[in-house]
Amino acid sequence: MDYQRCIDLLAKVHENPYGLPREVRQANVSRLLEALGRPERELRGMLVVGTNGKGSTCALAVSAVAATGARVGSMPSPHLQEPRERIRIDGVPVTRAEYTAAFTEVWQTIERHGLPVLSQGIFATTAAVHFRRAGVALAVAEASIGGSRAAAAELGLDVKVVTGIGLDHTRLLGDSLTRIAQAKVAAAQDGDHVVLGHLVPEAAAAAEQVLKERTGLSVWRVGHEIHYTARAADHHGHNSRHDSHGSHGSHGSHGPATLVDVSTPRAVHRDLPCPLTGAHQHHNLAVAIAAVDAMAERGHIREPDGEQLRARLAATRWPGRLELVPHARLDDWTGRVLLEGATNPQGVATVAPEILRHARADGHTEPPVLVFAAMDDKDVSGMLAPLPSHWPLVLTRTGSHQAADPATLRSRLSPGRQGPCLTAEDSSSALRRAAELAGPGGLVVVFGSLRLVGETRAALALQPA
Repeated sequence: MDYQRCIDLLAKVHENPYGLPREVRQANVSRLLEALGRPERELRGMLVVGTNGKGSTCALAVSAVAATGARVGSMPSPHLQEPRERIRIDGVPVTRAEYTAAFTEVWQTIERHGLPVLSQGIFATTAAVHFRRAGVALAVAEASIGGSRAAAAELGLDVKVVTGIGLDHTRLLGDSLTRIAQAKVAAAQDGDHVVLGHLVPEAAAAAEQVLKERTGLSVWRVGHEIHYTARAADHHGHNSRHDSHGSHGSHGSHGPATLVDVSTPRAVHRDLPCPLTGAHQHHNLAVAIAAVDAMAERGHIREPDGEQLRARLAATRWPGRLELVPHARLDDWTGRVLLEGATNPQGVATVAPEILRHARADGHTEPPVLVFAAMDDKDVSGMLAPLPSHWPLVLTRTGSHQAADPATLRSRLSPGRQGPCLTAEDSSSALRRAAELAGPGGLVVVFGSLRLVGETRAALALQPA
């Protein structure tokens, strides 16, 4: 089997050729792991669930764990350009050959034992197989959509992290914050250490109710057991305190110049650099550090050295989340492209201040041009609402079988939208139309779908990262 064959088989799995119910394919993940000889048996680490912020939290946690000198595997979800991005060692994606070897072992076991699973089940089991092959015993795993029903939950990682709860994937998880919180927090099992990010009152109440049904838990919550403050470092490298809080939200400067102090019941960490752009990343950093402290509390890792921790965090990158390509080239056009993976109204509202900041920094006479695609169950008008309605908009669809077509997206726009709206049948043509509208040196903002972000990175000849 070669790498392209792996990709083709994954596409076939998406189509569910045998028409099996989702519940059956979910239940087969545990059976598949058993047939594989329990590759997850030696794994220790954290499972990260939540509506937004999971990928960034995982990336920061990987950096913090690596600062202890231990090798750490991670399983981000979804991938942007290639499936191999979903399996990483110390933050670096595996090679195509390594991915193919682990995938082949999983696929042959599926066929031998007749155990069809969801694609998420294949991703989780393939990662576990590779970690066993590589001798990696620590893992930072990201749940795809749910909590207890997520394939990654089958790996038995005993530190559970909930980044936050919002209305998304309501068709699968429920149409209220209560039901979504219940679905995600249900990942916590008896004896786990649970780290809760900032939750709005309705979600917090639902989470508390679920956790009351468990025994032997340790629970740390942002704003209670976990506190953080963020401040800007001036151009001489000195600290200038500007924000102090124990809950979600920070309004300071952004990028590597922001330093964050995080306190947990185990330790106080000072002057941690937050290189990921946006005030919401201060919260994600605090949650990640708390989860790493929980791993140390459980004896999974030793305490990270302060200087190593700061150095590793400063080097953290997470593609596709407020990722600016400052000198993007597309045919004869050169300009700026801002890539953002927000896929729901809450996520767009969170990053909107940063998008507006980039627009103001542009110095271009024309407004930025939005390129937008989304899955067919998304709140389109809600996702576009946080951004100026007069900005030109190009609606398109990705290669995902769940993507909404441009005409459907157009039908869901707010009646009050003012700017021009164009449609394009695929992401490549959408980018070219946006470039024409933006003009030389202009800004194109791509958002609404991580698949769209990945297709844009490929169109701009960016390598998987």
